Amino acid sequence: MNFFKLQEQARQSTAKLVLMFSLAVFSLILLTNFLAMFAFGFVNTQQLTTENFQQQFDWKTFLLIGAAVLVTILFGSLYKIGSLAGGGAKVAEMMGAELIVDGSNDVNKQKVLNVVEEMAIASGSPVPPVYLLHEDSINAFAAGTSPSNAVIGVTRGTIKKLSRDELQGVIAHEFSHILNGDMRLNIRLIGILHGILILGILGYYLLHIGGRSRNSRDNGGVMFLALGLVVIGYGGTFFGNMIKASVNRQREYLADASAVQFTRNPSGIAGALKRIGADSVGSTLQNPNAAEISHALFGEGIKHSFINLFATHPPLEKRIRSIEPNWNGQFDCPPIVETRADKLHQSRDEQVKKAVGLMAGAAAVMNSEAFVDRVGQLNASQIEYAQQILNELPNEIKQAAHDPYAVRALIYFMVLDKEPGMRQQQLQFLASAADDGVYEETIKLVEKFPELELVHRLPLLDIALSTFRQLSKRQYLLFKGNLNALVAMDTKIHLFEWTLQRILFHHLDVAFAQAVKQESKRLQLEQTQQSCAIVISLLVYAEKQQGMRQEDVFAAAREKLDGLNIKLLPVAEVNLNSVGKALDQLACLAPLQKPILLKACAKAIVADQQISAAEVELFRAIADLIDCPMPPLVV
Repeated sequence: MNFFKLQEQARQSTAKLVLMFSLAVFSLILLTNFLAMFAFGFVNTQQLTTENFQQQFDWKTFLLIGAAVLVTILFGSLYKIGSLAGGGAKVAEMMGAELIVDGSNDVNKQKVLNVVEEMAIASGSPVPPVYLLHEDSINAFAAGTSPSNAVIGVTRGTIKKLSRDELQGVIAHEFSHILNGDMRLNIRLIGILHGILILGILGYYLLHIGGRSRNSRDNGGVMFLALGLVVIGYGGTFFGNMIKASVNRQREYLADASAVQFTRNPSGIAGALKRIGADSVGSTLQNPNAAEISHALFGEGIKHSFINLFATHPPLEKRIRSIEPNWNGQFDCPPIVETRADKLHQSRDEQVKKAVGLMAGAAAVMNSEAFVDRVGQLNASQIEYAQQILNELPNEIKQAAHDPYAVRALIYFMVLDKEPGMRQQQLQFLASAADDGVYEETIKLVEKFPELELVHRLPLLDIALSTFRQLSKRQYLLFKGNLNALVAMDTKIHLFEWTLQRILFHHLDVAFAQAVKQESKRLQLEQTQQSCAIVISLLVYAEKQQGMRQEDVFAAAREKLDGLNIKLLPVAEVNLNSVGKALDQLACLAPLQKPILLKACAKAIVADQQISAAEVELFRAIADLIDCPMPPLVV
């Protein structure tokens, strides 16, 4: 399953959704017109023939009513989509879910937080906040408009009734939805369905008003119209369920297959599905808003009268057989026995040896260009790597990454200058400018740790992004201003500082509505030649080339760009401001154009047969900034 092809398919699904929505709206316009014409006497029902109906039919009235219906439906859809524009947190709040902030005092909460963090670090994407739904059923969902504001919701039953491997399978399924572009489609689907149902809601409102009115002589037409709109509302429900079922079912099969691919453990996701079948509650939610997000859930969240026609998910039996073709058809679930050790104990020498091996593995992967197939994907080796990284992190650093006060101190600590005089000047600035308590947390980190390991930086950023979303908008804007001031204080912006800033603001500006995640303009490479030249030149200049001229390294990378006529730019033209603008444009490339660019970037790094940890970090940052989540390059 190729990330870039799946992104393209998600766009095609959006086009299919728009077409089906248009057909549903046209049908509702016809039904509402006929209802209004009969309710208010535009058509004489006592002498109704085909010829009379054609003579009495008023196109002007038809168009006016059609326009009114269209505006009502569009307003309802746009209003709902707008109300969810804040990202997945809005969906979680709509469901009454509780944000899991700290799992240290609850084994079950800590288990799900650990699994989500491992999946995020293994896939190279931000850690999404996790919400708990107080339901005993086994279900989950991923929601948001992009990975920057995604959340994962899990029911209490999911955490308590599943083994760790089964829970990992469910979370991997939800990460597939995050990475494959399904979430934005789901948000649009919620909005579209609300617009289709708005006529029925209006009918119920008119019934309520009409029932309280004392003027029965003038009330008959209104009551008839209200009842008709309620009936049309049921028609809207029919269309809505059909749209959800047709758009969603195949993507559930794909997410199940992705979960198997990610974890290399078919029994995990299959076991979770079997436990749903064996459980008395199953996956059904009691929440009154469950119908709105039923298509975004892991399992069927509501019961349908015509289960095969309106179900948003394939039958459990078919999903299990697609994973385990030889399944015996029995929902037999063995007792849960957890065997995974919580810690992976390794000596310092073993950790260093593994880090060297990872760099060799990264070079091999980038030379073979196999890394492109890993964008938006993950595997068991990367999940093990993520577990390793999380276990290596000092407890104080992990606690800081999860605490809203300390996480700001952690980022400040990461950009403090090594020169003592400049560092002291930066700390004095924080003492007066930072929020209460943040300066003190920064001092604790400075006194405890000399600096962070290079291999820990990006994983810590992935974890920190989730914690930052707990801040208020005022707190975030103050933090952003302070971070910019710290970086600018020594009048030099180092590559790591720039990378950290770009990744943080790329994701958090969207989460705090400081930027709009633009739809891809589907640019072609030839439309971005200058931007390509800037980014490749940056990679050529980032590290000293061993045994090759810089011009030759650039030429080797250019060969991967389908014959683009670009040349190595002078160092003065490759400043961080121009690189930032270039990456903003390259993020708008059509999905199938992005792997071509990434192959060129990789060639610029490995052309001299040497690769450093800093180059890998920079490469993964560039991939992230053009919305291509790059997992750790492990073999």
